Amino acid sequence: MKLIYLFLLLIPSALFSQTQPIEMMVEIPAGTIEKYEVNKTTGLIEQDSVDGKPRVIDYLGYPGNYGYIKGTLLSKSDGGDGDPLDVILLSGSVSKGTILEIIPIGVLRLKDNGESDDKILAVPLGHPKNNLQNLNTFEELMAKYPSIAEIIKSWFLNYKGKGKTKFLGWEDEVFALDLIDASRVD
Repeated sequence: MKLIYLFLLLIPSALFSQTQPIEMMVEIPAGTIEKYEVNKTTGLIEQDSVDGKPRVIDYLGYPGNYGYIKGTLLSKSDGGDGDPLDVILLSGSVSKGTILEIIPIGVLRLKDNGESDDKILAVPLGHPKNNLQNLNTFEELMAKYPSIAEIIKSWFLNYKGKGKTKFLGWEDEVFALDLIDASRVD
């Protein structure tokens, strides 16, 4: 019985690793208030700036590790923001610049300045900072830790100021995988 249980735990890992791995780059470690992003020209992670001043979030630190899925783009022609697909990695803090494989478990659907700004919710695949190893689906997240989803939703609706970002809903891991596939550019 134990062997069957262990095998079932490994199935999601095998599914995401067999074909094309889903990799993200962490731009902003969990708990950080400084806004960083990859410079599209140089490929270096740099602190974002507004009016020549470093951008600092005037709110609580990021509720998860924040970054993007390598090889994706939410094109402006499709209503996106013209950037790679964003990810919120649910785990302990991971250093910026870290690239790791993830298991997408859901999507936070947002609209920001009239553009789609969806955020993939994910857990790391086989990483020591994965303290939520028992999550593989959005249904499991909502059954075991519904407050995590509420914290993330609340954070994204407030970190830019009240009313600047609109919540469109939650989607599951199947939607997440379809969105990633539709956004791939490589």
